[in-house]
Amino acid sequence: MKRECIILAGGLGTRLRSELPDAPKVLAPVAGHPFLYYVFQWLERNNVSRVILSLGYRSEDVISWCKSYDGSMEIVYSIESEPLGTGGAITKAMLEVRNEQVIIANGDTLFDVDLDLMERYHQNQKADVTIALKPMKHFDRYGLVRIDNDKKITGFEEKGYREKGMINGGVYMLNKTCLNRLKLPDKFSFERDFLEDYFSQLNMFGFIQDTYFIDIGVPDDYKRAQKELSFKY
Repeated sequence: MKRECIILAGGLGTRLRSELPDAPKVLAPVAGHPFLYYVFQWLERNNVSRVILSLGYRSEDVISWCKSYDGSMEIVYSIESEPLGTGGAITKAMLEVRNEQVIIANGDTLFDVDLDLMERYHQNQKADVTIALKPMKHFDRYGLVRIDNDKKITGFEEKGYREKGMINGGVYMLNKTCLNRLKLPDKFSFERDFLEDYFSQLNMFGFIQDTYFIDIGVPDDYKRAQKELSFKY
């Protein structure tokens, strides 16, 4: 079975305006390449053969760059005519998904998850949704994900300073049918209106990976990516 991934790449990147006044966030230049290049490289290393790019803001720029990308993956596009929220964007992109199971990732985050291990875990747990969790220390930018001893999701907590904990790393494995069987609006947040509202009704598990993680959504981390990714790739 060919592995597929939806990449959410339609954001405005308002918090990066000081560093990136015009381009879409996924095309932010990092160590000689657009950030999306590093996300694609991670997917190719993890045997993803088909990518559905969910696009909105300046989609034509992203498509133009993708045409020049020299990789082995098939790239298809799901373009929003108006903002649908992360949930609505995923639901729309699902129309292009061929498999029952799909990976979902954020185009402005690189989390070096081993997708072979994650897929095996997802299937062994008979999960509807598996969230890749990143252990962190001394953080306040991210909310906390709570799990039980079996790593089943038991809740989500708002952003706030914490000594340590698990954060949602923005990589998911999702069974296509679990979105279809819920009555969700056309526009909704995947994180708030789906994960947080339905975790108790679904088989939702956390998959812990203490591997490289960077989110370029704020200027400080965007600058950090310039140094770190130049050594990694």
